Amino acid sequence: MLASATGVGAQARTALATEVDGVITPVMADHIQEGLTRAEDEGHHLFLIELDTPGGLDSSMRDIIQAFLGANVPVVVHVAPSGARAASAGALITMSAHIAAMAPGTAIGAATPVDLQGGDIERKIIEDAAAYAESVARARGRNTEFAVEAVRDARSVTAEEANRIGVVDLRAPNRAALLEDIDGETVTLATGDELVLETREIQIVPYELGRFRSLLQWLADPNLAFLFMSLGTLAIIYELANPGMGGAGIVGVIMILLALFALAVLPVNALGALMLALAAILFVVEIFTPGIGVGAVGGTASLVLGGLFLFRGGFGVDPEVLVPVAIVVGGATVLAGRMAWRTRRLAPTTGAGAYLDSVAVVRSARGTSGQAIVGGAWWNVRTKGEQLREGATVRVVDVEGLDLVVEEQEGPQMEEGEERKERGEP
Repeated sequence: MLASATGVGAQARTALATEVDGVITPVMADHIQEGLTRAEDEGHHLFLIELDTPGGLDSSMRDIIQAFLGANVPVVVHVAPSGARAASAGALITMSAHIAAMAPGTAIGAATPVDLQGGDIERKIIEDAAAYAESVARARGRNTEFAVEAVRDARSVTAEEANRIGVVDLRAPNRAALLEDIDGETVTLATGDELVLETREIQIVPYELGRFRSLLQWLADPNLAFLFMSLGTLAIIYELANPGMGGAGIVGVIMILLALFALAVLPVNALGALMLALAAILFVVEIFTPGIGVGAVGGTASLVLGGLFLFRGGFGVDPEVLVPVAIVVGGATVLAGRMAWRTRRLAPTTGAGAYLDSVAVVRSARGTSGQAIVGGAWWNVRTKGEQLREGATVRVVDVEGLDLVVEEQEGPQMEEGEERKERGEP
C-alpha cells in the first residue's frame, strides 16, 4: 500500500531531529527510543539522527536497531559532519535505518565486537555478531557481504565506497542537502505501508539530549565510575581517620553518589561490585587497626580485581587508570591509618583532657562536688561518691562533660610553689 505525506503528518511537515555524538550507552539508547516514540506519537514526517560514534554497548545497539526495524515513522541516519564516523555499533545502527546517508570525509565499519580492556573475544561471539549484522543488512536491502566483513574482519570504508557498494543510500554534505536529495524517496514502514518522503520544505523540530541525560552520558564512563568510587571511598576513609568539620566526608559522599549514577547506566557485574565493597571494608580495618598494612594490601588487591570485573559487555576500566588509582588509594590508606593511630596515642594538650593527673586544692566543697583551680582556671570538680573536703589535695582522674572527676590525694598538702603553679601563676 502506497501512502503519501498526507497520511502521516502532512499538515505539519516536520522532522524530529537529534544529534548522537559519543559512545552508544543505555542513556543514548533510551534517548533515541524515546525520540522515535515521540516522532510517531506527534505525527512527525520522519525521525532524523545525525550520528558520530566510535561504537558502544552491544545491548544498547540492539535495542536501537530493534526500535528502528519496528518503526512506523521513517528513520533517517546521517553520518555527519565531515570527519565523523559510524564505527562498530554505529555501523549497524546506520544500516538499520530506512535511509542511510554519509557526509564526505566520514567512515563506516569496524564492527568487530571488542573488549574495551583489550581482551580477546570468543569466536562464537564474533559469529553471532556477524549473523546479526547480516540479518540487519538484509532487512534493509543493504550489502550483506560488507556487514559480515565489518564484523569478522573489522572492515571499514569511506563514504564514497559505502555509497558505491550499497552500504548506504547516498552522500550528503549537510542536512539541507540531505533533505533535498531524499525528497520523493519511498520507504517501507513496519506496518508494510510504503511512504513517499516529502522533505524539500520540511521544518526541523530539535530533540535535545537534555541536561540530565547529558550528565548521565558523561558519567557513563567506566573510568569515571571507578575513579569517583575509589576517590570517594578514600575521602570518607580520611574523614574517619581525622574527624573534623566533615569536609572530606561530604566530598566523599558526593563522589560516591556520582559513581552510583554512573553504575546505574552501565552493565555492572555483581562480583566486581562485591570486590569493591570488600576493598572498602579492608581499608576501614586498616584505619582502625594499623599494623604492617595487611588491610591496605588486601584492599588494594580487591580494588584492582573489583575494577577488572566491575563491568560486563565489553565495558571495562582502563588499566592505565585502574592500577595507579588502586595504588594511590592503598598508599593513602596506610598513611591515614598511621596518622589516626598516632593521634589516638597522643595525650591531649588542650581542653579539659589536658588536666588528667593534675593535682589541685579544693577551694570550696559541698558533698561530693566543689570547685578547684586547675591550670589557672576555676573548674567544677566532683568525686565518684566520696565526700569532698575544702582544702583537700585532689588528683584529676577523669573528665565528664565540663566537670573534672577527682580523687583525694593521700599525703602532705601542696607547697606554696605548687599552689602558685596550680593557679597558673609564675
